Amino acid sequence: MKHIVPVKWLLARLYEPDILIVDCRFQLGQPDAGRKAYEESHIPGAVYIDLEQDLSAPIGEHGGRHPLPSIEELVKRLGRSGISNEQRIVAYDDQGGAMASRLWWILSYLGHSSVYVMEEGLAGWQKAGLPVSADKTVIFPKTFVPQPRPEMLADMQEVKSKLGTVGVTLIDSREAPRYRGEVEPIDPVAGHIPGAINFFWGEGRRADGTWKNGDEQQARFADLSQDDEIIVYCGSGVTATPNVLALQEAGFTRVKLYAGSWSDWISYSENPVAVGGRETISE
Repeated sequence: MKHIVPVKWLLARLYEPDILIVDCRFQLGQPDAGRKAYEESHIPGAVYIDLEQDLSAPIGEHGGRHPLPSIEELVKRLGRSGISNEQRIVAYDDQGGAMASRLWWILSYLGHSSVYVMEEGLAGWQKAGLPVSADKTVIFPKTFVPQPRPEMLADMQEVKSKLGTVGVTLIDSREAPRYRGEVEPIDPVAGHIPGAINFFWGEGRRADGTWKNGDEQQARFADLSQDDEIIVYCGSGVTATPNVLALQEAGFTRVKLYAGSWSDWISYSENPVAVGGRETISE
């Protein structure tokens, strides 16, 4: 796999000088829980990056529940966390890879070429009987030089302009009941963007928590064309990122993240909303 590394891979490289391990644990609705968990125990040498404080901008009228910060702000935050272009970054969480994938996507979007998500997260590390530490990691600020890849990012206007366009596939990464609009525990409006199809992000992993390999991801996305442009969204641009990663593992190259996602889409009252199963929009 290109972007997923097993626990043993990291163990073998744990003390190599260009490896930086990043703990991305975060629980929605409990914003301090991830940092507290990190302070209690983490992989030795890991630094902590917070979904809301480091990888999101403040919530505004638009942009969704986890708005993407400006490139300038991201660069400052990443540098303060000790991230540079020269390092190999290994991110982990205990949320099935969703939070770690957000960091993976952001760094990839900014042009970093050596970013990985550790398989199974901290639970997998501990299951293997490997050491954890409560020691505070000393962070040496670095300079991160961005080389943005705008082809990886979509905004609301682009998504809206491409609804129903032949050769563009819109993927909703949320669980099926939320996609269908049957339940909505977080956002004020239920449903999905018209024309979107549903691929729940959690189905990119096996029952034991390991990630499906490239062939398995290809089978999962077998009905999609690798020639199409694919735009992926979720509730707020976090759990869509494991699907972006999975699509890349499957060989798809024209994949964009709608960073604002559903929570941004519904912040524009004029935007259409669909409920139920898959819909077809004609041009």
